Amino acid sequence: MRKLWLIFAQTVTVSLAVLFVISTLKPEWLGKAPAPSLHSIAVQEAAFGTPPAASYRDAARHALPAVVHIFTSQKIRQPKHPLLDDPILRHFFGERSEPREQRSAGLGSGVIVSSEGYILTNYHVVEAAEEIEVALHDGSTQPARLVGGDPESDLAVLRVEPDKKGDGLPAITLGQMDNLLVGDVVLAIGNPFGVGQTVTMGIVSALGRSHLGINTFENFIQTDAAINPGNSGGALVDSRGNLVGINTAIYSRSGGSLGIGFAIPISIARNVMEQIIKTGTVTRGWIGVEAQEITPELAETFGLADTAGALIAGVQRGSPADLGGIRPGDILLAVNGKPVKDPQVMLDLIAGQTPGETVPFKLRRQKNIVEPTLRIGKRPTPPRERD
Repeated sequence: MRKLWLIFAQTVTVSLAVLFVISTLKPEWLGKAPAPSLHSIAVQEAAFGTPPAASYRDAARHALPAVVHIFTSQKIRQPKHPLLDDPILRHFFGERSEPREQRSAGLGSGVIVSSEGYILTNYHVVEAAEEIEVALHDGSTQPARLVGGDPESDLAVLRVEPDKKGDGLPAITLGQMDNLLVGDVVLAIGNPFGVGQTVTMGIVSALGRSHLGINTFENFIQTDAAINPGNSGGALVDSRGNLVGINTAIYSRSGGSLGIGFAIPISIARNVMEQIIKTGTVTRGWIGVEAQEITPELAETFGLADTAGALIAGVQRGSPADLGGIRPGDILLAVNGKPVKDPQVMLDLIAGQTPGETVPFKLRRQKNIVEPTLRIGKRPTPPRERD
């Protein structure tokens, strides 16, 4: 009996030892998955080429080739120090006492809107430039010439030579403002701080922003897509990569993006661009009045029910308004049948009229309604500021 017990014990011991060795070295023989080692963990990998959810890569890929970097330069004369007017100092310093010329460089962005080489950008990007160079998406650079500019809308058109191969430059697709609503996703593309082409994403925060004091004619798209110095003139595109605005300005106390940026709608930019390409300038209507906003206090003084309209504060002598009988103190209520909400709306409505046409106006003069007809004049070109 003792011998049988020893044989049983030895058999069990050997079997357990064999089972331990097999489970450690060859667990698959027992139908078990190998235990993870310290240097290998189980992971799940996405299939190659699967686009991430809510990606805007297609929109960026569509728009990026049409956005360019703009480099400008100009000569600046440094004024001489007042002490160098002294004849003795001039004798010692000679020519160094004369004003010296230095070159100032600037940068911005632009958008190719035609395969023929037309580029849309901001006027302030190229305003005082003597030399303009454009860097394309493929890294090549070309000199550009200024076709024309419109300081009152802060838009300008440049032109570079199209592709010599005959393929044309990669032009962006123009979007439709009627399809753009608050909350829509937009991408801002440009060259912020000169770091290179950059894409930022946000939404349309507001439409029709005005009274900002940025341009004479304002009707901005507001967005929280990051816009920084160097983005000026770049593209604001929708989620399909279509151009909906030209990035122009930011609201910032530090110089960087605070989530409040402004772009000129493509509907305005296209109209200005087409006029510049056709005639080299932009023609707007004008009647020669100065207007001010009607405050609640003024409304009470004039006995008005609300603050709608524009108070005529001055009339230029010999202007269409003067010849048409408009007087200071009149309240302009409508232009060509369209209501005037405030002086900014009045300016936009008059500017949209064709010079030479006869247009009806509606005014309140004291307690009476007056409806003169005016022949629209051509808005004078604003004087260019000089350094």
